[in-house]
Amino acid sequence: MSSNDRYSKFDYSRLVNWDERLHREWPFFESVFHQAPSPRLLDLGSGTGEHARFLASKGFEVTGVDSSPAMLEKSRASILPGESVRFLDGDIRDLGSVVDGQFGGALCVGNALPHLSGVNDLQRLAGSLRRVLLPGAAFVLQLINYDRLEIKRERALPLSFLPDRDNPGATIIFLRTMELLPDGQVIFMPTTLRQRTDREEPIELVSTRRVEIRGWRRPQIEAAFRETGFESIEAFGSYAKAPFEAAESRDVILVAR
Repeated sequence: MSSNDRYSKFDYSRLVNWDERLHREWPFFESVFHQAPSPRLLDLGSGTGEHARFLASKGFEVTGVDSSPAMLEKSRASILPGESVRFLDGDIRDLGSVVDGQFGGALCVGNALPHLSGVNDLQRLAGSLRRVLLPGAAFVLQLINYDRLEIKRERALPLSFLPDRDNPGATIIFLRTMELLPDGQVIFMPTTLRQRTDREEPIELVSTRRVEIRGWRRPQIEAAFRETGFESIEAFGSYAKAPFEAAESRDVILVAR
């Protein structure tokens, strides 16, 4: 594994309550993909593979694409015999060189998009997707609503508390602080802490990292996708399909066709 892999210190399979999250998100995905022109789906920035494996369990043939050796190692190790899922190493801005054939839908969720921080990255991603998606196929994009963070001057996402699998009685705290810069870039600082209330020094630093990302906003994303041939774009503020409100919604969720 490369020592330069900025995600090597984080095991997102342990930092999210996946059962709760996937149960909450599934009705949305089902409504979008139930009439997909093909059961073949792409999961872009697939991470540790939970979304890909879950959608495969619902009958889809899922290909996850990620460029992190650490994430690919974890996702490939999670595949069970008979599962219709695979994980490929590649650049999601150049899908034609990574995957074969066309797909009935795609998703990019979990704030993966902001890790594409170049000026032309949105156009490259949208154009790449347009070429590998079948007519009528939907693309679902979800990321943090950076407008809300700026308007409300928030500097962190809500804390996550999860049992520590390796230390009974301990709790893992997942802290995500950030600093929004004037040029649209964001300094993202994911940090994992371990809490043991039976100790004099109850909080232990497990891992922390500084990552530069881009806080893409809804108008920028929609413009890039319309320029590359996506004709219909719906926007929501949650997986419950609440209307998107720039100052209030925690997420931006777009469905482009």
